[in-house]
Amino acid sequence: MSQLFSVLGAGVAGLTVAAELVHRGAHVEVIDPAGGPGAHGCSWWAGGMLAPFCEGETAEEPVTRLGQQAATWWESVGAQVTRRGSLVLTLGRDRAELDRFARRTSGHSWLNSDCLSEIEPTLAHRFDRSLFFDTEAHIDPRQALTALQDGLSRAGVKVGHAAPRGRIIDCRGLAAADHLPDLRGVRGEMALLHAPEVQISRPVRLLHPRHPIYVVPRGDGVYMLGATQIESQDRGPARLRSVVELLNAAYALDPAFAEAQVLELGADARPAFPDNLPHIRRKDGRLFVNGLFRHGFLLAPAVAQMVANLLLDHEKPEVMDEDHGEW
Repeated sequence: MSQLFSVLGAGVAGLTVAAELVHRGAHVEVIDPAGGPGAHGCSWWAGGMLAPFCEGETAEEPVTRLGQQAATWWESVGAQVTRRGSLVLTLGRDRAELDRFARRTSGHSWLNSDCLSEIEPTLAHRFDRSLFFDTEAHIDPRQALTALQDGLSRAGVKVGHAAPRGRIIDCRGLAAADHLPDLRGVRGEMALLHAPEVQISRPVRLLHPRHPIYVVPRGDGVYMLGATQIESQDRGPARLRSVVELLNAAYALDPAFAEAQVLELGADARPAFPDNLPHIRRKDGRLFVNGLFRHGFLLAPAVAQMVANLLLDHEKPEVMDEDHGEW
C-alpha cells in the first residue's frame, strides 16, 4: 500500500493539494472539522478571478508567472472556467489611477469607448478608456470547490473528522497560526448581489485611491462584489462602513446596481505571510502549505503541484522555506 497523506483543511489549499496527490496515485485523506468547504472558510468568499496580470499591479513576480497556469488546471478538475478576459476602469476624476495601473502591469491593451462598446456595451457611455486583459479568466469558487470535492469522492476520498494518520499536510489557513507565528490575517468583506438589470459579462475592476472594487459575474444576474483589504485577523461579520463603500462603488460603476438584491454579505480573514507569498514549510512534524493571501484560486494549483513534486518526486519547490524540523 502507498504511503498515506492526511491533508488538514478543505479550503482551496487543502482540496487542490489532495486532488493533485490523488491524480498522481497517492493515498490521501482529507480532514476538516466542518466536513467540507463552506461559509466558515475564506475560500467560500473568494472572487474567483484568475487574473495573474492584473494582480501584478501589487503582487510579486511569482504571482503573475505561476498564476498563468491556473485556468487550465481548474478546467482539468471540472471547474467551469470562463475565458472572457478582465477589464480595469476608473472614473474620470481618478484617471491617473488607470495610468499607474497600466505602468505596473503587462498583458493588456487600451480600449476607447468605441472598443469598449463592442465587449461591454452598457459601460461604454460612462467610460472613455479602459484596460483589457484578454487572456484572463474567472470561475465561481463555490462551484470549483464542489467540483474538487466531487472528484475526490469519486476517487474514494471523503472529507472526514478522524484524527490524522500518516504524514500530515497542514492546509488550515489562518487556523495554522498556532504553529506559524509569522502568519497574519488580512480581512476582506464582500457582497453577493442579484442584479438582473446589470449586463456585465466579465470581471471588472474599478480603481479608486481608497476604495477599489471588483465585480465578478456569476451568471443568472448574480454578481460577486468585493473586496476590502484590512490588516486584521477579525473574522466577524461585515462592517457597515465597508458595505456602504462597496455598494457606493458598484453604483458608480453601473447605476443599475441600485436595484440589486443583496443576497449575502460575507467577511473573513485571508492567511498571509509578511511577503504576501505562499510558503511550504516543514515544522513540528508537519508539512505546512499556507499564505495564499488574496491569490487562493490563482496560486493554489501551482502550489499543489509543487507539493506533489516534493512528496512524490523529491523536487524542492521554489516557495519552500529552509527546513524548520523533521517530517
